[in-house]
Amino acid sequence: MYLATTGRRTDAPARPAGTGGRVPGTVLALGAVSLVTDVSSEMVTAVLPLYLVLGLGLSPLQFGFLDGLFNGATALVRLLGGRLADRGGGRHRNVAGAGYLLSALSRLGLLLAGGAAGGIAAALAADRLGKGVRTAPRDALISLSTPPADLGRAFGVHRAMDTTGALLGPLAAFAVLRATADAYDAVFVVSFATGLLGVLVLALFVRDGAAAAAVPKTPKSPKPRAAPRPDRPTVRQLLRDPALRRITGAAALLGAATVGDSFLYLLLQRLLHLPAEAFPLLPLGAAACYLLLAVPAGRLADRTGRRTPFLVGHLALLAGYLLLLVPAGPATLVLVLVLLGVFYASTDGVLMALAGPALPASGRAGGLAVVQTGQALARLVGAAAFGAAWTWWGSGPALAAAALALTAALVAARRILPEGGPA
Repeated sequence: MYLATTGRRTDAPARPAGTGGRVPGTVLALGAVSLVTDVSSEMVTAVLPLYLVLGLGLSPLQFGFLDGLFNGATALVRLLGGRLADRGGGRHRNVAGAGYLLSALSRLGLLLAGGAAGGIAAALAADRLGKGVRTAPRDALISLSTPPADLGRAFGVHRAMDTTGALLGPLAAFAVLRATADAYDAVFVVSFATGLLGVLVLALFVRDGAAAAAVPKTPKSPKPRAAPRPDRPTVRQLLRDPALRRITGAAALLGAATVGDSFLYLLLQRLLHLPAEAFPLLPLGAAACYLLLAVPAGRLADRTGRRTPFLVGHLALLAGYLLLLVPAGPATLVLVLVLLGVFYASTDGVLMALAGPALPASGRAGGLAVVQTGQALARLVGAAAFGAAWTWWGSGPALAAAALALTAALVAARRILPEGGPA
């Protein structure tokens, strides 16, 4: 579906970068790994609140604390994963595979923990650790295996396949629960087996970092810098690059002004008086829009420059905030979910495509991890601030403040974010 051509003559003129061609096999293989892994992880994510709160009797506050704590740890572990992948060269697949395997094994941890809070916490920590370790090496592999001018499309294809798994996971979980009379253990077993399948696909079909990095340079590739970079630059050395500092700063600034998805879904449910059983379906609506738009958004970014789509995606999110301030029934529900899908399609992979060419191959995973960590930590701060504002002021004033903050962040990001057009 994502192949722009099925073949071309060997004597045909060389294709200019960014004009369409085969998506690299490494990208498709990583997309398949992410699809299978997301089916596994979303099976657990879909039932975990019910299992912990209704099955084991944890309070919502206890569950929220656990989830927030481990999500914050994931952001920091990304730096470790990026650094490990860059050491020695060609270790991106191995480090990513270790992360995927650790997440798969965490399902067994949930199964063996029974009702023990310590065992559950350890299993959740292992899952988040695995996710944090694998993210930067995986994105570095995509970046290293793709010509610079086609990075937007490559990340769009990967994110679309990843989101397909996110859509299928909850459906698989509820199918298992229905077939087993609400046996949560069966969900964990099936999730574990599915996660192992993702690791197997990675081992069989994904090239390692050393091979992936051997992408022929196109005539439009940027000229080498006068001063050579160190073989394995540290985070501090990477941040001396003005372009990476500006990209990380803009991503963090916008992330701090971003309201968490769960808050948006909760606002939709409360403002529109949706039935409680409809709440789990809201993320599926946004994910479906993301799936449809990820590849077109990536291709547009390759053709027009990656800064503009990234900023436009945040404008779509701002429009969603404003719609929630004046809810108008079912139309608001549809529009907000569509705008949230546009936001992710225009920002998630596009940010990685923007940052990748600014980094040396020897430090690609570590550099992408810096950008991802800065954005993730800023989003945690933003979500916490919004939750506090909602508690103190109410949902309406808190959302209005978030809209003002995002507007200011967009103005600032437009000034500091470098251009990231076709390379």
